[in-house]
Amino acid sequence: MQIEANYVDIQNKTIYPAHIEIKNNKIASITKIDKECNNYILPGFVDAHIHIESSMLIPSEFARVAVLHGSVATVSDPHEIANVNGIEGVEFMIANANKTPFHFFFGASSCVPATPFESSGATLDVEAIQTLLKHKEINHLGEVMAFPNVINGDEELLAKIKAAKDAGVVVDGHAPMLRGEDLQKYIDAGITTDHEASSYEEAKEKIERGMKILIREGSAAKNYEALHPLIAKFPNDLMFCSDDKHPNDLVHGHINELVKRSIANGYDLFDTLRIASLNPIEYYNLDVGKVQVGDSADFILVKDLENFEVLQTVIAGEVVAQDGKTLLPNIEQKAINNFHATKTTPKDLEFFVENDTLRVIEAFDGELFTKEKIYQTNITGNFSSDIQEDILKITVLNRHANTPIAIGFIYGFGLKEGAIASSIAHDSHNIIAVGVDDESISKAINTIINSQGGVCALNKTTTKHLPLSVGGIMSNEDGFEVAKKYDAIDNFAKQTLGSTLKAPFMTLSFMALLVIPELKLSDKGLFDGRVFDFCSVKA
Repeated sequence: MQIEANYVDIQNKTIYPAHIEIKNNKIASITKIDKECNNYILPGFVDAHIHIESSMLIPSEFARVAVLHGSVATVSDPHEIANVNGIEGVEFMIANANKTPFHFFFGASSCVPATPFESSGATLDVEAIQTLLKHKEINHLGEVMAFPNVINGDEELLAKIKAAKDAGVVVDGHAPMLRGEDLQKYIDAGITTDHEASSYEEAKEKIERGMKILIREGSAAKNYEALHPLIAKFPNDLMFCSDDKHPNDLVHGHINELVKRSIANGYDLFDTLRIASLNPIEYYNLDVGKVQVGDSADFILVKDLENFEVLQTVIAGEVVAQDGKTLLPNIEQKAINNFHATKTTPKDLEFFVENDTLRVIEAFDGELFTKEKIYQTNITGNFSSDIQEDILKITVLNRHANTPIAIGFIYGFGLKEGAIASSIAHDSHNIIAVGVDDESISKAINTIINSQGGVCALNKTTTKHLPLSVGGIMSNEDGFEVAKKYDAIDNFAKQTLGSTLKAPFMTLSFMALLVIPELKLSDKGLFDGRVFDFCSVKA
């Protein structure tokens, strides 16, 4: 293969017309030419932290979509499937990823389960981590979410970090709002990255203490606007990531969108491209080419350096996307799962009050953080919702064993009728649902149970449902079709049911994520992340 294009040399901060020759899937030569070229060749983009499962696609289908946007690699923590299927789930991801040329690099998930305050389908202990670290596809220890355990010297978690150090791999962090002495204890344990910073000052402190900051822009958590000023001052200490990306969003863009926004904001081209490609390649020691002689032929051709319209994506010398069309084939993949939930009735969801004051989860659009909101009921009897005040019932059902349903209340979803439900509920992936009445919530939950996993939105006349047969969190169907089906359900939740959130299902999936303060709901009850313990719904 031979290419003539304007060569964007990020390392030397130069651009010039060049003739690039590829032999044996590697860059054989780069020769400057005296010729005007229309297109630009540069390294492919790398998502420095993502849970592939959040796309609802198996790795091979994720790759088919991502290459359209110039992505050639991801650093992926498979803890979603690990929480459902343990080591079998991680090995499923690796095996499927190996069937496509896309570069997937996985982590050994450090927190499965994330906390002891929820029911998961599996546990990864120190021995399991050591086993996973022997896989050549495992190149880091996945995000250490239980940061209070690190600070308090939890022996098992520290042993997992030591296992990673002994294996010579880096340790990813997860430290929302952690500052000062506690942050230093966390860093001193050997944790070197964080993708949870949500303010400039928080991120700046973490960088100054030696961490690398991943600027996250996902389907629910969007921190780019708060953090992009870091680009001007700390370009060598940053990476771009999406963390969680739903399929309909992935179809429209990936890391390329952050590159485009950064250039539009006036940041240096080479700094921006370094953050999008070289920094994660170098930091995680990824076997991904940087368009240097001798490198694997991993690169993209773009039309210009403003909009970054991807004309061609090449991985290991193979053209995998051309002119807006993916060239990667569908790969048939047998599903794995772990699902043992029992159907519900409306009576199972009853919550009785006597003019009580309630602790309510306050959800925010585009944020994983929540707040505690106090609400005064004015009835005696079963309380389902106060639609005018946007106080809705939220439930979490253990899908791994038959236990009572956890019930709470939430503000911020805006539903006017019906219910939405999902078996994607970070991180243990029990069945989470929000609705205006017990009948709708029960019906939505049972729809998920019938298909052994999925997402659902319904009212009294219509049910929209996307089955997720792989672990109850992914589909093994065509990625573009999954995106269309999910888009239809998402739009139904907003346009028909009335949700005011931009991504109601993504936000819903994080309402069981106990390691992000303040209030969340696990299958065992309402949880206060500020004190890391359960609390009563009745205040």
